[in-house]
Amino acid sequence: MKHIINNLPKEAKDKHIENKKYFDKLKKKTPKNLDYVMQDLHDAEFKKTDCLKCANCCKTTGPLFTDADIERVSKYLRQKPQQFIEQYLRIDEDRDYVLQSVPCTFLDNENACMIYDVRPKACREFPHTDRKKFQQITDLTLKNLAICPAAFNIVEEMKKKLPL
Repeated sequence: MKHIINNLPKEAKDKHIENKKYFDKLKKKTPKNLDYVMQDLHDAEFKKTDCLKCANCCKTTGPLFTDADIERVSKYLRQKPQQFIEQYLRIDEDRDYVLQSVPCTFLDNENACMIYDVRPKACREFPHTDRKKFQQITDLTLKNLAICPAAFNIVEEMKKKLPL
């Protein structure tokens, strides 16, 4: 897995133009069965992917924290929301709450999440490859291909299953 992670940014960059063109076509002419195909590809990939062996998303990017996330996580940590915000979060250029730093504060040395049961929505849904109306998040997916080997594999399979 380490080998793949080290090569992933380069592989994603090498495929960027091809993937961007593919996603542009996908937006123009979205297959009716796209959501079903993506769900199948996502499920198949995550049957063979162990996120605990990688955790690159937690090591390199920080999730956005919604107000609901802040409420839930701070309650779990027995803190007031404002204490949680001051201790762990900052406001980014899009005016969203994000972690003050990466790797994620809540990632332990075995790649497990210390707040897994109450983790932010963005973490629960990452890498978003099973999202309905997938064609609407292709810009996000292009970024995630350099972070998540599972997302990279899903898109490679998608191009075979749904040639445009």
